[in-house]
Amino acid sequence: MNRTEALHILGLDDGATADDIKIAYRETVQILHPDKFAGNEKLQSRATEQFKRLQEAYDLLSASTGGRGGRSARRGSGSGSASASDSAGDRAARSWTEVEDGVEVEYLTEAEIKARLAGIAAARAQLVAQRDTVSDERRNGLAMAAIGAIATLLTIRRPFGILGMIAAVAGTATVWGIIQFLGAQRNLNTLNDHLAKLTEERREYEALLDE
Repeated sequence: MNRTEALHILGLDDGATADDIKIAYRETVQILHPDKFAGNEKLQSRATEQFKRLQEAYDLLSASTGGRGGRSARRGSGSGSASASDSAGDRAARSWTEVEDGVEVEYLTEAEIKARLAGIAAARAQLVAQRDTVSDERRNGLAMAAIGAIATLLTIRRPFGILGMIAAVAGTATVWGIIQFLGAQRNLNTLNDHLAKLTEERREYEALLDE
């Protein structure tokens, strides 16, 4: 993996600063962490592989230096905050939180919002790739079930000899095809739920940029 590939994994371009890399990595990891897919062994396994690639990309880029500030926007109570001892210069580069009327409000710089959007875009691209793979699995499962069912119907009336063997194999293929189809459909529903949440989060950050 080279620097360009690592930046692409995090949804960043060649001009990304060290702060951009950290923010995009943090956002992407929060979305794609294997724990997000607990209870779904197959998706969790894929998320683990993606997590390793994210870590590899971040390790490669972590030596980057530099930072840039920008205008800030406020966001309702959320994750990620700077310490109370941050200086004004630090706040120009990072988010911080303040308590206003008893409510914790997070302030984000323009640079941080863009870096978070980059992380969301990178996570979305990987989830879409997963969804495409699962869609193929669902299609293959449906095809297997259909072919198996047809073969079973054509051979079931002669349950002896070679036709009987074909009927048995076809019946098994039908069952496995149905199982694969249903499992893939469940995975698709999970991935679509995650993608819908990403879309909402992206719109929220884009609205902050327009303020």
